[in-house]
Amino acid sequence: MTAVVVSAAAYVLITGSSHPNPVGRGSAAPDFTLPLVDSDETVTLSALRGKVVLVNFWATWCKPCESEIPAMDRLYRRLSGDEFEMLAISVGEEASVVKAFRDRIGFTFPTLLDRSRGVASEWQTFAFPESLLVDRDGTIVERYVGPRDWDAEVYVNRIERLFDSPAPAS
Repeated sequence: MTAVVVSAAAYVLITGSSHPNPVGRGSAAPDFTLPLVDSDETVTLSALRGKVVLVNFWATWCKPCESEIPAMDRLYRRLSGDEFEMLAISVGEEASVVKAFRDRIGFTFPTLLDRSRGVASEWQTFAFPESLLVDRDGTIVERYVGPRDWDAEVYVNRIERLFDSPAPAS
């Protein structure tokens, strides 16, 4: 037992801490640049500053992810524009698999590829689906684990209330 405590203490002293800072409510959303599934273009989160962004981590093999996609698409069609963006990040999969899934399901929101799982890891996201709501200043306002009926009024109202916050200074 003493050896375990000493080893743990040594690890903390050497590395500076045992865990990275939590990514959650009130923290700055970690920036990323990822490719879109169907083009050579990339999307950088910080370039969307000034918009409310729903960042969703998912995978094609995840049945709960598949079940929430129709509601996500309805939300995207309802709110997308100058004030809102949705980014669905497929984790650990190849473009061909994600394209086939998207074509089968028929959704329209932007889909990004995190083949290496690096962004999911940086965002401390390990369960799918998992979504984070980011305000216009790039601050995470909520983390949602598990599927949601995204076009339900409770979520639409939550997002629309963030539209009323002042845009960040350029």
